[in-house]
Amino acid sequence: MAAIEASHQTKQVVKTLTDWTLREPGNASRRIHLHFLKAPHEVLGEDGKVVGVRVERTALNGDGTVSGTGEYIDYPVQAVYRAVGYWGTPIDGVPFDDAKGVIRNVEGRVVDESGTPVPAFYTTGWIKRGPVGLIGHTKSDAAETIAHLVEDAEQLFANSQAGPEQLSPDNLLRTLRERGVPVVQWRDWEVLDAHERSLGEPEGRERIKVVPREEMTDIALRRVVS
Repeated sequence: MAAIEASHQTKQVVKTLTDWTLREPGNASRRIHLHFLKAPHEVLGEDGKVVGVRVERTALNGDGTVSGTGEYIDYPVQAVYRAVGYWGTPIDGVPFDDAKGVIRNVEGRVVDESGTPVPAFYTTGWIKRGPVGLIGHTKSDAAETIAHLVEDAEQLFANSQAGPEQLSPDNLLRTLRERGVPVVQWRDWEVLDAHERSLGEPEGRERIKVVPREEMTDIALRRVVS
């Protein structure tokens, strides 16, 4: 209940799930069953084929986390699709929360172990809050971080050793390119967007997504012939 009251996002998720539990079953040809408080433990197989999945019963710890109970349940299944979440990767020199797999932060401001903000370090997205929420949540999450960045900007500039020219956006882009960092701007994204739409058009689809990061970057920066 404390988590619900502290987070509008959590409150909305709980409401959605609760509303569904109160609905009468429909006549759909297929159903989806959500098994809460169960963690994947082992995929069971015979003769090279999937025959089941073993899960461990978990129990709430009261702080938003769970622990295993040692009780296992086997379910007969014929196929398994891996979708067990996301775990962040630490960056050298940036405070990391090993228990949650995210950059340690308070509302997007990166903080050290004592909770003190690290100047000029900010984070957003799943590396900020973990793999939860939809696009709408991601947008509001980013807005929260940017609001803090704007709030801190004057002090950050005041504490900087750099002059106005060095702090200009043009100099930032130039410095990144000199270091070999590919920079994708809005006009470059539009090139990628057009490319993906052209891939989907012959199949009657809105687009076919280009997934590999390097390929996306190459297309956006016109380093390949589309």
